[in-house]
Amino acid sequence: MIAGLVITGLYLWNSTRDSARAAESGRWYGSYVDATSTPFYPFADNISEGERVILGFAVADPNDSCANSWGGYYSIESANATFDLDRKVARVRELGGEIVISTGGLNNDELATACTDEEKIIAGYESFLQRYDSTTLDLDVEGNDLEDSTASLRRASAVAALQDRADKSGKPVEVWVTLPVDTRGLTQSGLGEVKRLLEGGVDLAGVNLMTMNFGQTRAPGQSMAAASEQGARSAHSQIKAVYADLGQVVGDHTLWAKIGLTPMIGQNDLIGEVFTLDDAVALKEFAAASGIGRLSMWSANRDMDCGPNFPNLQRVSNNCSGTAQETGAFARLLSADMTSQAASAPENLAPVEAPMETAIVDDPAKSPYPVWNAEAAYAKSDRIVWRGNVYEAKWWTEGDAPDLPVSDVRASAWTLVGPVLPGDKPEAPVVVPSGTYPAWSAEEVYEKGDRILFDGRIFEAKWWNQTSSPDAAVQGAVDSPWSGFSNEQVKEILKEAKTP
Repeated sequence: MIAGLVITGLYLWNSTRDSARAAESGRWYGSYVDATSTPFYPFADNISEGERVILGFAVADPNDSCANSWGGYYSIESANATFDLDRKVARVRELGGEIVISTGGLNNDELATACTDEEKIIAGYESFLQRYDSTTLDLDVEGNDLEDSTASLRRASAVAALQDRADKSGKPVEVWVTLPVDTRGLTQSGLGEVKRLLEGGVDLAGVNLMTMNFGQTRAPGQSMAAASEQGARSAHSQIKAVYADLGQVVGDHTLWAKIGLTPMIGQNDLIGEVFTLDDAVALKEFAAASGIGRLSMWSANRDMDCGPNFPNLQRVSNNCSGTAQETGAFARLLSADMTSQAASAPENLAPVEAPMETAIVDDPAKSPYPVWNAEAAYAKSDRIVWRGNVYEAKWWTEGDAPDLPVSDVRASAWTLVGPVLPGDKPEAPVVVPSGTYPAWSAEEVYEKGDRILFDGRIFEAKWWNQTSSPDAAVQGAVDSPWSGFSNEQVKEILKEAKTP
């Protein structure tokens, strides 16, 4: 009798401790963003406090196996120059969000797969984390990467060393591994990846399950949410066994908190598999009931209706879900209550005076673009700086303050890109060698498409003109018959001129 009570008491004590540990682990939501997919996705829009943005994919450069790239297309520097990645990340942090760096992916080589120099692998991970002020690394291991056990051992060793250095610097790195799953759970290759990471000394925050593309393992008529739940329960048992084989006892509650779920919203890669809004509701309910530590989705780029011009909804798109929905509907359903709850407002609050508006004076010497001028006209895609932020014109505009309050953001002529960054300064005009094009002359007649040089800059005629100086275009006049070339356009022209 006493022995039975003791055993029962120990079980309840362990269960309570397990639940407490799971609660302390924290839960979070984050949408994957395909950073290099065009059109480039404005992931800094509509970020809530505590949400994460999972940027994919940080991979090896196809032309240099130990060099970094975004998606195999852009270096860290060119990603910033081409689609303002640094500024978008800064905007996410301003809104209270966090950045997760996701490596690998299906169509690229994860850094540890391509590179065999462990120090360079570690430096590669560190460069991504430090550049974007991130403390979370998501190892997306799939496709050929998943079958390379030698690369897996390198990855485990490099990530463990990365975490050790980060701990010593006082900025620990949270590490997740993202793996494919079907209703039977993880593949043997996936389980091997988890085991090698743990054996290599990686402090694994969790295993993120790609609950998508179930194929024949999904029963006829079974919903995608139900298949996801079945796959999660199967993987839970598998991962628990891996920990047990390594001599580590992990409670059920703690283990659920170390599992993440990532569906592919809308039409999956396999015809007949469609993750609907109802599936999102059901999956969120399961995640809440089981104590899942993380929910994500692939991808924010796709969280919108395809519209009437998309003819075949069974064809997977990188830019829409293939289901009837409002923009952002999947993110709203999956993210609800996944971040920390807001504290209840205290009673009898003393009235607080509205703060006085603080004048922010923009310094042209430190602004990457011209400071906004109420008397200047701006064409579509022109960029300016105003009160410490960079804005881009949606259409021709004059006199419309970029930060003018509007009830609907669609009514504003400007898109907020992000803050002016430390170290920003005006980009020096690219020097165009004389003779590249004829110098402008008031006596010449110019036809549409003719190009000339004026004050060292390239201009192109928009229509027939004579005697019209390009100086008006320099000042922003939209009725000028000349359009000036940006630095990037000039660089391309000069590059082509050098190419035989």
